[in-house]
Amino acid sequence: MIAIGEFNTLEILRHTSVGLFLGDEEDNDVLLPNKYVPESYEIGEKLTVFCYLDYDERPIATNLEPDIIVNEFQLLKVIEVNQFGAFLDWGLEKHLLVPFREQRSKMQEGQWYVVFCYLDEKSDRLVASNKLDKFLSNEELSVRVREEVELVVTRQTDLGWEVIINNQHKGLVYFNEVFKEIAVGDRVAGCIKMIRPDHKIDVSLQPLGEKILEPAANKIYETLQAEGGFLPLHDKSDPEAIKEELQMSKKTFKKGIGTLYKNRKIKIEKDGIHLIPH
Repeated sequence: MIAIGEFNTLEILRHTSVGLFLGDEEDNDVLLPNKYVPESYEIGEKLTVFCYLDYDERPIATNLEPDIIVNEFQLLKVIEVNQFGAFLDWGLEKHLLVPFREQRSKMQEGQWYVVFCYLDEKSDRLVASNKLDKFLSNEELSVRVREEVELVVTRQTDLGWEVIINNQHKGLVYFNEVFKEIAVGDRVAGCIKMIRPDHKIDVSLQPLGEKILEPAANKIYETLQAEGGFLPLHDKSDPEAIKEELQMSKKTFKKGIGTLYKNRKIKIEKDGIHLIPH
């Protein structure tokens, strides 16, 4: 079966005046138009292509790589808004539709939105939605505390940044857990900090527990080397100064310099921390 909205590896069946016809093992075929045909090929060779519907709603293949595929979240830009909805630039000739019913608020041309791409069961067309909660569930969780996860930043709230966890769940990174610049649409690594009784998930952008010591110590050590062996920071420094210089919390900083001190990498003086020459 040729999957719409996904990459398919298909066999070259025949060449025609309009392009190559590619097929799967179930005798389904799809056209790869001339403008996407490789310079050299052989009948029987296999090509990996992305399949979607063209302007006439017919399956078509391309060797272009879209910015989003089916069942994926991504930050995309609105190119046009008309009577049918908003149209997104996703890297292909035909833009991706977000129907009005799938817009959390009316989308504006030129603005960027995190959307979810899915195959509409009624029309068999690829469409997108920025009503993200419809496609996320925290009822049955596939993550556990301290697990490292992949995040997509979706929006800013009064408490922090809402994130999508592993393309499945919704979580929150509190403002006091953010020590670097992030923005809507960013894909970042994180760690599950807490799972509440109601299955709400608190997420950290830093490793937890013992895992945090070595990366923090390494970052401080590398920064010291880049700064000529001295940083005007110590365990009495203002947390904001530490955050600005190292993008980490004061608690993490203190653990990091503790590790370096125990390993005789630094001296801690009143004016700051100094590398010990080796």
